[in-house]
Amino acid sequence: AGSRCPLWSRWPRLRWLTSFPIRALGQRSAAAGSGAGCGPGTRRALHAAVPSCQQVALTSERYGLQRLPFSHLTRSDLAFFERLMPGRVITDPDELKLFNVDWLKSVRGCSKLMLKPQTTAEVSQVLRYCYERNLAVNPQGGNTGLVGGSVPVFDEIILSTALMNQIISFDKVSGILVCQAGCILEKLNEYLEQQGFIVPLDLGAKGSCHIGGNVATNAGGLRLLRYGSLRGTVLGLEVVLADGSALDCLASLRKDNTGYDLKQLFIGSEGTLGVITAVSILCPQKPKAVNLAFLGCQSFANVLETFTTCRDMLGEILSAFEFMDEKCMELVERHLKLSNPVTGSPFYVLIETSGSNSTHDEEKLNNFLEKTMTSGLVTDGTVATDNKKIKACNLMLWSLRERITEALTHDGYVYKYDLSLPVAKLYELVTDMRARLGQSAKNVVGYGHLGDGNLHLNITAESYSHSLLAAIEPFVYEWTARHSGSISAEHGLGFKKKQFIQYSKPSQAILLMQHCKAMLDPKGILNPYKMLPSRP
Repeated sequence: AGSRCPLWSRWPRLRWLTSFPIRALGQRSAAAGSGAGCGPGTRRALHAAVPSCQQVALTSERYGLQRLPFSHLTRSDLAFFERLMPGRVITDPDELKLFNVDWLKSVRGCSKLMLKPQTTAEVSQVLRYCYERNLAVNPQGGNTGLVGGSVPVFDEIILSTALMNQIISFDKVSGILVCQAGCILEKLNEYLEQQGFIVPLDLGAKGSCHIGGNVATNAGGLRLLRYGSLRGTVLGLEVVLADGSALDCLASLRKDNTGYDLKQLFIGSEGTLGVITAVSILCPQKPKAVNLAFLGCQSFANVLETFTTCRDMLGEILSAFEFMDEKCMELVERHLKLSNPVTGSPFYVLIETSGSNSTHDEEKLNNFLEKTMTSGLVTDGTVATDNKKIKACNLMLWSLRERITEALTHDGYVYKYDLSLPVAKLYELVTDMRARLGQSAKNVVGYGHLGDGNLHLNITAESYSHSLLAAIEPFVYEWTARHSGSISAEHGLGFKKKQFIQYSKPSQAILLMQHCKAMLDPKGILNPYKMLPSRP
């Protein structure tokens, strides 16, 4: 390792993972095997530290909601669905519990029915019937959402895409993948890697989330900095509308300038305008050289300057720039027993480069590290560049970032906020929130995608508290609006944030959204109580 690292003799504190003992890997792998994690190869799942499904308060009761005048499920309805998809109609209350509660165990519905179609035709028949009967429907993918958008509020029928998991086609020349909406993100990536490509999206929930749900929420993820958002990489969609009619816009063209780009209506619509059944997406080639650097900084100002230096010196090979504060690392170490190879810093950054020439990329990374270490921007660090061990190193270093969400759930009830802010202002909100809440909160932490200006502000408490929520909201949204930010960077609005959309969108835009909803779903049966505020 020393021959590959000219910095070794000058800065012995900068360790290279070719010789670093990967203490955390064993614990992380055990969690992965049990499905407990949310890092690479793991799933967001149940944890003993959070309430069981039965202990989660009903959303309707906690928030004092009234059920809209939808029809109630009857025996004749069940008989119709059984004839349509025998063996794929779930009515067992015990089996339904997991699908009525979100991953955070913060909201709970009381659906009595889950349907598991396998084809677009079956989805069409289901929605046509529900539309005629005025039965509300809750589309659900991997149920990894964090704003209460993926589970019922009352007794909506859960329409699961879990069995719609077929790859339809992949063109190696163009890199265009066409697949059903229920394909799990990680499975898609494994398939593509065998072809020399990857999905242009990477999430901590990759082991459970569905590509259709990713598109429906316009998920951002860890490598948006490199590959852009789904609004650019999704080329076409197949969608079933509320009345059961199927809209086939499953194009596989990079360019199509004919009329309105209708797919954009459904990207980020959170299942309120239609049910996505198939996706066409442009996939980049798999990088031949990947490097990771996990670095410690003494101030957020140093984090910002490290980012600008990184962007300037690494340029086209930069694929991710994540930051996290020391509180995040404390929680990961305490609750998940992971080891942080770099300690004693108030802030940490995780930098990934992806390219086609390892020698070229390592030289650029070495130059960047030399400059940041010499200038004092970075005071400690660990780097993984050895091809033979990069996969294991990747797992360890990415676990420290990706499993923060999991660690937080072990710390108590979590108030989560996913915000877009000017990069220079990103951490000020965390500081202000700590000062505002004082001892009423257990922990206030900040981390996120610095390269995208995306802050994940998380506040933990022993249990849910109306008074604590009142101290956080609407302050957090007012602060964000005052600094020209967005109240949702990538998680969506779902149930929890729909009443706060006015902090990010003008009244005319909200009204136009409501008109679109009324036009495409006049009875309002698709994912009701979500995304848009109730009309007066």
